[in-house]
Amino acid sequence: MIITRTPFRITLGGGGTDLSSYYSRYGGFIFAAGIAKYMYIDVNQPFDGLVRVKYSQSETVETVGEIRHDIAREALKMLGIERGIEVVSIADIPAGTGLGSSSCYTVGLLNALHTFQSDHISLSALAEEACRLEIDILGGPLGKQDQYLAAYGGLTVLEIERDGTVQVRNARVSEDSIDELNRNLLVFYTNTSHSSSAILVDQRSGVEQDDQKIVESMHRIKEIGYQILEAVESANLSEVGRLFDAHWEQKKKLSPKMTNPRFDDIYRIARENGALGGKISGAGGGGFFVFYVENNHRRFKNKMQELGLRPMRYRFDFEGSKVLVNFRDASF
Repeated sequence: MIITRTPFRITLGGGGTDLSSYYSRYGGFIFAAGIAKYMYIDVNQPFDGLVRVKYSQSETVETVGEIRHDIAREALKMLGIERGIEVVSIADIPAGTGLGSSSCYTVGLLNALHTFQSDHISLSALAEEACRLEIDILGGPLGKQDQYLAAYGGLTVLEIERDGTVQVRNARVSEDSIDELNRNLLVFYTNTSHSSSAILVDQRSGVEQDDQKIVESMHRIKEIGYQILEAVESANLSEVGRLFDAHWEQKKKLSPKMTNPRFDDIYRIARENGALGGKISGAGGGGFFVFYVENNHRRFKNKMQELGLRPMRYRFDFEGSKVLVNFRDASF
């Protein structure tokens, strides 16, 4: 039995510039944080030689090609595993909530399968393999940040070259700033899951068609992302909240599906009750709201709960995707 643990993420700046439609023309930038909410993948070798995949559904088939779960099927095919495997996934956060769940699954599964085959793989290679599976093989309208943050965790900066090469570094943040950021970034579940595909397709199409409104908003989002990183690294954390607000205004220009009247009301009330700024998780349209709030946290949380939002307690993860259990029998 092999068990991996892979962190979800919160994007702090530059979201969307990791799409190939944008970075292939202008280069991309991401500043994001892995959080201690996880996807767990359990890989085992069943005695009967069948293939089992258990997630929200349960599949038992004779060969990998029969699996309906796209990511599991293609990951197993990618590593040349055809039969005699069991994959079980458990997550702290539901799918479709904008925190990178599909890439957590992909990275965690690939990490487990490489361990299953006694094959060491670097974090960079693991992230790129996950990108190839989700973007190239499955054709998802995804960027590269989810795979890299799932692999690396931490407060991480990605510089994406026009050829798709990703330079990864840790943000230079003091322990005090980490604690303050963790304390003041309040995260709330909207009780709404969503598929980000339609929003990402709108964004990708706009860039590909040189829609100046969308392209200029993306440029501004990248610029704000650099400013958020600078604010965090210089311990000017109040500026993070104000920059979140500027980011929110730009993000809404990318797709009419980004927000809705309920979310607009939530954001307005949050600002009236102490939030310096906020953002919706992932591409938008549902999932989690992230607000930067410096004072009266209890009052703010109570107000959000009155609006039907659920607070999520979390801390940052600095380990990335890791193997927790490796009980490999000699027959593996």
